Amino acid sequence: MRSALMLAGLMLVSMAGHAAEPTPDATVRKAYAVTQKTLDGGGEPPWRPPHRDALMSKSLAALFARDDRYQDESGDIGHIGADPFIQGQDGEVKNLKVTVTQAPAAGKALVTASFRSFGKAMSVPFRMVEEGGGWRIDDIGVGKNSVRRDLSQPYDCGSFMGKPCKR
Repeated sequence: MRSALMLAGLMLVSMAGHAAEPTPDATVRKAYAVTQKTLDGGGEPPWRPPHRDALMSKSLAALFARDDRYQDESGDIGHIGADPFIQGQDGEVKNLKVTVTQAPAAGKALVTASFRSFGKAMSVPFRMVEEGGGWRIDDIGVGKNSVRRDLSQPYDCGSFMGKPCKR
């Protein structure tokens, strides 16, 4: 009985690590908490494991995973050459404000993160989807600045394409 309770407790703890947030803005706040930790020199960014599956929609997580795989196999930079959360390779997040700019409807919402980075005002839009019992990031940026658009571009090589990369 005791071991069954311990096993159940461990399962709950492991599931909580991938639990989606109950509101679209809470997911973006969580992503920026991870971003801040990364900027402070600790841990992986939000689009990499262990955060990716908890913060991103399944389809966006798969695109980021494919980009990581390309980088590992080719040794080259993938389609994302900068941190999409700070819109650059270097930056800081000061005076963060996260706002739901398009109210949730039909399982979709728009959230905007506004902050200052090295004195410059920044605004990053997030397309959110309700998935897996909570809200997840489905795109960062819009139009030509869409991360999903960039990650959907073809690669020169990769085992996922059946065309091995040559190093």
